[in-house]
Amino acid sequence: MRDILITAIFIGLVPAILYRPYLGALAWAWVSLMAPHRFAFGFSYGLPFAMVVAITTLLVLPATSQRKPFPVNVITILLILFICWMSITTMTALNPDHDSVIYMWKQVLKMHLMLLVTLMLIRGRKQIENLIWVIVVSIGYFGTKGGIFTLLTGGNFRVWGPSDTFIEGNNELALALVALIPLMYYLVRVSENKWVKRGLWVSIIACIFSVLGSHSRGAFLAIVTMMSFFIIKSDRRAMLSLILFVVVVISAMFMPSEWYARMNTIGEYQSDESANSRLNTWATIWNMALDRPIMGAGFKVGSDILYQLYSPGPWSKSFDAHSIFFQALGEHGFPGLILFLSIGIVTWVKAGKLAKTNSEGPEAEWIPLLMRMIQVSLLGFATGGAFLGLMHYDFPYYLAGLVVLVGATVEEERKDLSKKAILNST
Repeated sequence: MRDILITAIFIGLVPAILYRPYLGALAWAWVSLMAPHRFAFGFSYGLPFAMVVAITTLLVLPATSQRKPFPVNVITILLILFICWMSITTMTALNPDHDSVIYMWKQVLKMHLMLLVTLMLIRGRKQIENLIWVIVVSIGYFGTKGGIFTLLTGGNFRVWGPSDTFIEGNNELALALVALIPLMYYLVRVSENKWVKRGLWVSIIACIFSVLGSHSRGAFLAIVTMMSFFIIKSDRRAMLSLILFVVVVISAMFMPSEWYARMNTIGEYQSDESANSRLNTWATIWNMALDRPIMGAGFKVGSDILYQLYSPGPWSKSFDAHSIFFQALGEHGFPGLILFLSIGIVTWVKAGKLAKTNSEGPEAEWIPLLMRMIQVSLLGFATGGAFLGLMHYDFPYYLAGLVVLVGATVEEERKDLSKKAILNST
């Protein structure tokens, strides 16, 4: 029954996308971030729903009058350069399993291509907020469910993400939730329905429980950093400080002794095997980068053979990069790391400028708040990402995309107003 329902939804999406192409951008975000077909256990589990959505959207894109001009700015230029550079480093990848390298390159290429398509299909506050809702529901579902699970089990079991996705692991899901909470708060502030607001607050609290229930030390550091900056960036500091303090204290008191024992190892990394393996991994990637500073080692950098060649320590078995920054460096060399960092930094700066320049007028109702929350999300992701290899996850690039969409919306609306003013004066 579940398989039939999911398949029917996607069949119904095809004509809807043909009629309103921007729904293709929303559908892609839903499929990519939530992977709803993974909830099934029958024939629909492995069906190429993402491909159907992508092909339908790409076919209608050239012919639709709803297509907007592609926004050319520093962020989009950096994104395109990053895509091109990752494609170049794929051709010189060191991993002997060439098929796995190509598979990863295709996955990353599809994600970035559809993000660029999204930038041509969505405009205006309503459509931008619809995209935010899709992102929040797609990821927040797992956080809400995980928070309830943590409450029911007393925090004795770890919370895991959806299978066969970038956030399948407990650490990865927790980091995604840390970065998601600011967007959820944005929706709380702009939603007019009181029941929607209450539901979002319940989800935010559940997501906090879910992050703690993941037993992820990196995510714990990320949520502490994110919440501190969250309060600084908010215009309701006193209220938020009280709410978050109460929620965190109650959540922490609820967690079992095993959780405290694990969090205490943050300051005792010298005697922690997991922490030492991370340090060895980073040293391995650094040696790899020094040997191949321009091209890096390409996708799937963590093969056994490469670690045996470059590892300075006793570990000869491969590990995950355990850091978005070392992952960028190891896979795509110093140019790739610079491009990756530049995307985040420029997105942050652009968000700050948009918040400042739109602090008055009708845009002041939503743009400054959204831009500040995106900055909080970026900081949370960067903090937790320093300890997790989640560089190719869609969500942080959607944050950059949201800043681009807001900027394009403001610019195009002002141009339209200028044209109308000129026409009226003549």
